[in-house]
Amino acid sequence: MQKTLNDLFLEQLKDIYFAEKQIYKTLPKMAKAAKISQLKEAFTTHREQTQGHIARLEEVFETIGRGPQAKTCEAIKGIISEGEETIDDFGESEVLDAGLVAAGQAVEHYEMARYGALIAWAKQMNMPDAAALLNETLQEEIKADQLLTQIGASNDNKKAA
Repeated sequence: MQKTLNDLFLEQLKDIYFAEKQIYKTLPKMAKAAKISQLKEAFTTHREQTQGHIARLEEVFETIGRGPQAKTCEAIKGIISEGEETIDDFGESEVLDAGLVAAGQAVEHYEMARYGALIAWAKQMNMPDAAALLNETLQEEIKADQLLTQIGASNDNKKAA
């Protein structure tokens, strides 16, 4: 059977749904490990946003006439695992926060790539409602990445150097 863009869209939607749920579970561990209060707050705030991302994805599933379904995303599992290794390996170090910023940005960049593709495909398949919901989340992911960049460039991070 020939696979379609719609099939690809659905598979990637299931993938990012799984990823968001994993990220939601992981953010408290990252917040707890962070030493800089601004970083703790960023992870805590992003967890609240992630709950909204999950709800929006459920709306996208609804707009295409499907129930929400997750598909194991090995990529996000690997990115999260690397972040956990950073906590384990650098937990007592002055550079932990720098590592957490990098781990957080790895997650954000993965999400931005996925959402960007899903938005483009939704538009190509004339799914404006799905594209709008996905774009709302993409904009939040971009802002989270920008905040992590600011935190990474902060004086607290420079002290670790």
